[in-house]
Amino acid sequence: METVLFACVHNAGRSQMAAAWFNRLADERKARAVSAGTEPGSGVHPEVLTTMKEVGLDLSSQVPRFLSEELAGTATMLVTMGCGEACPVVPGVKRDDWPLEDPKGKAVERVRAIRDEIKARVEKLIAVEGWA
Repeated sequence: METVLFACVHNAGRSQMAAAWFNRLADERKARAVSAGTEPGSGVHPEVLTTMKEVGLDLSSQVPRFLSEELAGTATMLVTMGCGEACPVVPGVKRDDWPLEDPKGKAVERVRAIRDEIKARVEKLIAVEGWA
């Protein structure tokens, strides 16, 4: 079982969306996703909750968590989204960076575009890694 860790700063937007898409689209027998942040917020951003609910993904029970070195060490792959140098480097863990805009405080139309870009990136990752 492969584990993909999606990481951003607050674990309240991009990484939550990516993990939700991944866990919906990937074969659960092959891989799963978790998410975390370098400075976790108190909850998922309201605009993210709204736009994800539109596509049938309810993130209201998700609680942002801290991206510790221990958590990163459990991953097969670490996908960072805006946490830069604050994200841990873990030997042996494959790493990728997705330069995505933070959805916090953005208009719903913009958050939808970010959501859809994340979905496309997740679909590509799943296809490339053979996790479909």
